[in-house]
Amino acid sequence: MSRLIVILGMLVLGLAGLSSAQQKLEKDIIPTAKGDLEIVFLGHGSLMMAFAGKIIHVDPYGEVADYGALPKADLVLVTHEHFDHLDPRALAAILKPDTQAVGSESCAGQLAGAVLMANGDVRTVLGLPIEAVPAYNIARKRPDGNLFHPPGRGNGYVVTFGDKRVYIAGDTEATPQMKALKDIDVAFLPMNLPYTMSPEEVAEAARAFRPKVLYPYHFGDTDTSRLLELLQGEKDIEVRIRKMS
Repeated sequence: MSRLIVILGMLVLGLAGLSSAQQKLEKDIIPTAKGDLEIVFLGHGSLMMAFAGKIIHVDPYGEVADYGALPKADLVLVTHEHFDHLDPRALAAILKPDTQAVGSESCAGQLAGAVLMANGDVRTVLGLPIEAVPAYNIARKRPDGNLFHPPGRGNGYVVTFGDKRVYIAGDTEATPQMKALKDIDVAFLPMNLPYTMSPEEVAEAARAFRPKVLYPYHFGDTDTSRLLELLQGEKDIEVRIRKMS
């Protein structure tokens, strides 16, 4: 009997620890015309969103969260095929039989049954309009001379939640397509050299398309205070720093 009590006690403590860990995740609420959009910041390039009774996971990566303890996905958005954006084990933990997955064409071999979107495609999935924005490097290359993210392989996504347009850029530099975006309410822009952008480049892009709320994400060891300094005079762009290293 005493052994059973010990085991039950350990189980209770484990569940309590899990609950505590879940409570520590940072969350923001974005009001929309069709209800609140809840954004949970998992880390790196990984997000979880809740809207209209649906759970949306973005770029699942098992190094930043225990995906087995998170809600299962109604929709998964994958920007490109790199392991820290498309992690098969993390993905398997959140899939249901009816989960819809959306990915770039470079994800085809790892996202069975997914809606594959080429740059520029527009689709509606689970009632959410989704636009695929090109995500790529312009100048930054690997030692072998190849771009870290070549044109045509990755997507950013503009997802419309009610009357709010949310742009999740993926791994990209400040491309002409990004700078030409219109009416973006919330933007997630990567800020980690040498792979994507510096704070200066993120600020340049933000000044071009003027999101109402800007979250730098996937920023590694980058000093996020630099972005705050660069955009402190832009009163219509609210920069929010969350734990997304």
